[in-house]
Amino acid sequence: MIFAVLPVLVLPISAASPSLPDRIEGAFFGCLVADALSLGSHYEYDAKAIKQAYGGTISRYMGPGEAMGGTTHGVGWGRRNYHPGQKAGDQTDYGEYNLLGLEYLASRSGAAAKAEVRLEGLVPYWQQRVTSKSWGAWLCTQTKQTLQQVSQKVPYDRLGGMSNAMSLRHAAAYAVFDTEAEVVKAARTMMFTHRNSEALGGGEFFGRVAFRIIHKNLKPRQAIEQVASDMGGWFKQKAQQGIAKFEEATDPTKPLFKEEFVDDLAMTSMARLWDVGKSEPIKVGKASPTEGTLPSSVYIILKYEGDIVAGLKANAMVGGDNAARSVAIGLVLGAYHGATAIPEDLRSTLNAWPKVA
Repeated sequence: MIFAVLPVLVLPISAASPSLPDRIEGAFFGCLVADALSLGSHYEYDAKAIKQAYGGTISRYMGPGEAMGGTTHGVGWGRRNYHPGQKAGDQTDYGEYNLLGLEYLASRSGAAAKAEVRLEGLVPYWQQRVTSKSWGAWLCTQTKQTLQQVSQKVPYDRLGGMSNAMSLRHAAAYAVFDTEAEVVKAARTMMFTHRNSEALGGGEFFGRVAFRIIHKNLKPRQAIEQVASDMGGWFKQKAQQGIAKFEEATDPTKPLFKEEFVDDLAMTSMARLWDVGKSEPIKVGKASPTEGTLPSSVYIILKYEGDIVAGLKANAMVGGDNAARSVAIGLVLGAYHGATAIPEDLRSTLNAWPKVA
């Protein structure tokens, strides 16, 4: 019952739209559902292998590498179980970070309940959580590096590494903060393990998009185009790339439209080859870096705007770092459709749902 204690702002939007609380809860639970659907195929880079293993489109939550021998092929990092403490219905590290954010915000009381997120309070809470036995998910390189920095007494304003991989963690912030600026501040602060401007900006981008859907009743494309225009530069270019690929993939006159693995090809066709120096190069479009995650997430959001469940499942089926995309996609589509759009079978089997709803 953690989510219920947060100070959700209640204002009318319109009778035809999901209510404001429904949108706020949708943003959070959309994140968790999308992430949990990605757990089974997280870091498997072969979309054909995923479809063959699942016998078609994923129909339920699955454990790490379930139906694939218990491992996935994280190209460049090898075949392994990346989430050894997790089971079907659990979260990857991306979902766990959003749960951590919710738990931290809910732990604050009184005047502090709506105060801005400060590292002096968040870091000790984070350190205890990610080193506890309850964290059965992958510990990413940036988390490990930041843990080492904290143990070495590195000042809080110098924490984090330069990975360009987006790690959106602020899905619970909409239940606490009333302004877009406050949500953006929370989004960037909660990603304190990262210092790279593309990664931080990616979290801000989707944070702003979801806020405008929740509070201004915008459709996803309207919000995406607005935020892209406001942020400009590289972020505008990446958003436009995703929009253009969505238009190509949904045009019956284009070859991409006819492809069986259209979503996989759409993402990889937007990307350069990334030589990670481990085993073999990979297409960055379905990997972790924000340069691929941002346009690929925009693509899925727009293509599946009308069907949140289909969108979350489609993202899982592409594989790669589908969890990095999932939290952005789930945040935005959840904000748009509301939590009531999440079907009972995905509610009742999401292990976090009864703990936080």
